Amino acid sequence: MKLIESLKWRYASKKMNGGKIPQEKIENILTAIQLAPSSMGLQPYTVLVITAPEIKQQIQPIAYSQSQIVDSSHLLVFAAWADITTRQVDEYIQHTAITRNMPVEGLAEFKNTLLGIITKNTTEENFQWAARQAYIAFGTAIAAAAEERVDATPMEGFDASVLDDLLGLAGKGLRSVTMLPLGYRDTENDWLANLPKVRRQKEKLFILQ
Repeated sequence: MKLIESLKWRYASKKMNGGKIPQEKIENILTAIQLAPSSMGLQPYTVLVITAPEIKQQIQPIAYSQSQIVDSSHLLVFAAWADITTRQVDEYIQHTAITRNMPVEGLAEFKNTLLGIITKNTTEENFQWAARQAYIAFGTAIAAAAEERVDATPMEGFDASVLDDLLGLAGKGLRSVTMLPLGYRDTENDWLANLPKVRRQKEKLFILQ
């Protein structure tokens, strides 16, 4: 499988060389994110695509001064909905009806099921569920980047509340979850780049029953 070869090539670059990624490759990665699976299809998250050097420079100290932030071509910030509202569900149902050319009334049972889930949850429970959905898209982005031979460095090492303030996420009803710098590995200055990938053995990772 081509995907397996791409995942073997994939490496969470510790140093990036500042090279720019062709727009076509970026569009393919973003399309993969758009097509990622999501529970009930809701996709309760937004992805910020940051290229402005001045914004990346402001983010770097929030992310423990990791160099990939400023040396990346594009920085993706995955932000989950801070809560899930009935308005958001209504918009999703309307969009589904239009996309599938069907009467919105035909989605009433589906809508009620979705509303039943979110209304019984607390705001924090809804956010945590949304964050898990964002991680599915996050993983899809990493695999898509590997297919494009673009390096991607998964990052949870940042102060989320400070980042949210910097990017004004609260006003957008969002909370940051994780970040993904995209760029190209600097093999001359990253001593880990050419070492073999270390993963648990299959017989320890999987349980066959």
